[in-house]
Amino acid sequence: MPSLKSRIVAFVLRHSRKKAFATPENMQRWIAQARKRQSHQPPVWMMARHGIETRDVHGFPVYEIPPRAGSTKRILYLHGGAYVFEITSYHWALIADLADRLGYGFTVPIYPIAPEHDFHDMFGMVGDVYRSMLNEADPRDIVFMGDSAGGNMAVVLTMMMAEEGLPVPGSHVLISPGLDVSLTNPATIEAELADPWLGIPGGQEAIRLYSAGMEPTDWHISPIYGDLSVLPRTLLLTGSHDMLTPDNLIFVDKARDAGVEVELVYGEGMFHVWPLIRMPEARQARNSIVAFLKTARSLQADNDPINSTASASSKAPFIEGVASTNIA
Repeated sequence: MPSLKSRIVAFVLRHSRKKAFATPENMQRWIAQARKRQSHQPPVWMMARHGIETRDVHGFPVYEIPPRAGSTKRILYLHGGAYVFEITSYHWALIADLADRLGYGFTVPIYPIAPEHDFHDMFGMVGDVYRSMLNEADPRDIVFMGDSAGGNMAVVLTMMMAEEGLPVPGSHVLISPGLDVSLTNPATIEAELADPWLGIPGGQEAIRLYSAGMEPTDWHISPIYGDLSVLPRTLLLTGSHDMLTPDNLIFVDKARDAGVEVELVYGEGMFHVWPLIRMPEARQARNSIVAFLKTARSLQADNDPINSTASASSKAPFIEGVASTNIA
């Protein structure tokens, strides 16, 4: 049963942020209001505690949290916000928590958002961020992590890099990703009723603003229609009260059919991007993320022909049990 805190959060969302997604006009108004008060900067306490450095790519800031001494792992974090909203304090709190617990470095691009910019600007920037990471780290040590729209971008960026002939990252962590922006799945339309946050009309307006005129089923904006076989080992977290979940479950099946190892955390009673919100279910979800990433590193070491002399039969198997985890 969902915690009292999660039910309170869902109630607040339904009577506040859900309004942004109710109509295209509402989405436009919320974007205009956000531009007046938004800030992409990390909290002051986090800047000092984590030694955050900043650089520019294409004229946009990229924040860097250095890894703990001895760690080679790097996480490229792509924030959500329907492609039109800036990174928030909730994203920064998640990043800080995971940086503390894992000791990995974090690269956080403040990518150009719509309607001032579009798909081409976004991926031109984040693509170059990843290329620069490849000059500094083994791709097997790089994780693409993203929530909502950022989860979409993580998958699309991997596909684009593979198409370009560049190495793909070692792992994905996708938190409530939006993987089919057509939003036409009948199950999605039904799931919208239970979703306290997202709505189809406003969501489609945000997609229109960023998609540069591409068809909704183009894999560049709806990666569920692309070549999923190029994806790395993936952890996907999705909730039963998220209208994106029906498409996420389809994606999981298609990715597994394509040979991708996917672990699924299904949050019973959970809404969109619940791991970002401070509540009991979020702590459990973050534990799953930490466990997945630590296991992913162990598997990479086992599969490295230079560092491993173990036979194939003695290597640790993929653990399917995580795929049936319910967070309640």
